[in-house]
Amino acid sequence: MSVSARLAELGIALPGVVTPLAAYVPAKVHGGLVYTAGQLPLASGQLPAAGKVGDGHGLVPAAEAKAYARQCALNAVAAAAAAAGLDNLTGVVKVTGFVASSPDFVGQPGVINGASEVLGEIFGDAGRHARSAVGVSVLPLDSPVEVEVIFSIA
Repeated sequence: MSVSARLAELGIALPGVVTPLAAYVPAKVHGGLVYTAGQLPLASGQLPAAGKVGDGHGLVPAAEAKAYARQCALNAVAAAAAAAGLDNLTGVVKVTGFVASSPDFVGQPGVINGASEVLGEIFGDAGRHARSAVGVSVLPLDSPVEVEVIFSIA
């Protein structure tokens, strides 16, 4: 099944490609791969939340951050599709997720599951990938999460 057909079946509409915040491109094709720049959970040009992920007052709950990681992954699919063509994307090779974490937060893998799970829904077995989930002190725009993806292409 094509990626576009699978997205339609899932009822997922890809967002527009997020405009870069600095001197880079959203995605770059090299060889049989598409590398995306780090994608924030921007939706309609807005960051849904800011700050560190963790438990407690003033922190972004892990469940919300997981939903933001999902949005990051969809933004990555949109960027890769713009660079290589949506139905030329054949799978996911690697996901790197960054979670702006409070000092005691250790649930980064669960947060980045938001990205991994939606990529699995879209690509099926071809969406199985290697992954890193990294806790960091701060991300651009004070985003709670950022995700970059390497896709294989036809």
